[in-house]
Amino acid sequence: MTKSDQNTKIAVYDFFCGCGGTSRGFQKAGMDIVFALDIDRDAKSTFTKNFPETVFCDRSITELSISDLQQSLDNHKKSFKLFCGCAPCQPFTKQNTESRKDDDRRNLLTHFGTVIEACEPDFVFVENVPGLQKVPKHKHGPFPAFKGLLQKMGYQLTFGVVAAQDYGSPQLRRRFVLLASKHGEINIPEPTHGKETDTPYKTVHDAIADLPAIAAGESYSGHDVLNHRAAMLSEINMQRIKASAHDGGGRNNWPKDLWPECYTRKNEDGATHSGHTDCYGRLWWNKPATGLTTRCISYSNGRFGHPEQDRAISVREAARLQGFDDEFEFTGNLNSMARQIGNAVPVDLAFAMGKYFIKHVEAING
Repeated sequence: MTKSDQNTKIAVYDFFCGCGGTSRGFQKAGMDIVFALDIDRDAKSTFTKNFPETVFCDRSITELSISDLQQSLDNHKKSFKLFCGCAPCQPFTKQNTESRKDDDRRNLLTHFGTVIEACEPDFVFVENVPGLQKVPKHKHGPFPAFKGLLQKMGYQLTFGVVAAQDYGSPQLRRRFVLLASKHGEINIPEPTHGKETDTPYKTVHDAIADLPAIAAGESYSGHDVLNHRAAMLSEINMQRIKASAHDGGGRNNWPKDLWPECYTRKNEDGATHSGHTDCYGRLWWNKPATGLTTRCISYSNGRFGHPEQDRAISVREAARLQGFDDEFEFTGNLNSMARQIGNAVPVDLAFAMGKYFIKHVEAING
């Protein structure tokens, strides 16, 4: 198919889609989300609720056949096609770089490459944890072979580590991204927010300050805000958060009898464990949030305390910090929704990358 035969639409095939962070960002940028794949049942429930027109495949990519994609490929023959693969990143985090080499998730990028080789989409997008590209082949790192495959197939590509806050995300989050094109040179887009731009970083205040106040363990009863629900706090944790100064306070404000045992225990040298300083901390109003994790609504698992209210952030607050709009509805229990949000690609980051791909298509079409 020649360029003149194609329309300017980009049809997105979202592999390892999770609850839909990448898809939401690309959709906001103006793309069509036509196919999604994930084996997580709760993520599927959330995704299909928010993208009812998208063909969803709940088969593992290791079992995927091209026939599973064929109808969608036929339906979008005249569109540019973008395959994105944001595979589970846990095997390549700093904590797990030297972990089990037989972790099946380490090979998902290789299987994604097999699908690309069979279908030859116009564009490829990969997002993962910084560290994916550093694991060498002899340590079972999939990236060297994946990059080589794309280059052999004639893709021009670029990759590197970016900060989500540089693209409008109200949280501090460094991610590895790769962009590839069959249609000419491609680059990582320039930051839209921060010191080198005219637009300041988005803050926690920008993201969540207008939401109604709720208590720990409470759900907002109004219909205008979905999933505004906070986890319960134990009696000791309620004492701890009440003893924490508003706007960034943490355990340094507490009397010593409130400190967890792990932070008071001395080692053989007589020193106490300084620990994870963000645990039990409140967010700052006028800064981006710390990076969200799969336990982002748990007070004891990071700096996820509300800046003022005596509770951890709610599901909706976490979703806003991840860039999801208020119309995006999550399904599952509290822990599942937090996991889905923490695993998602920041919507604002995906939006910026999507806008760049669209400009790339405009350049292709002159």
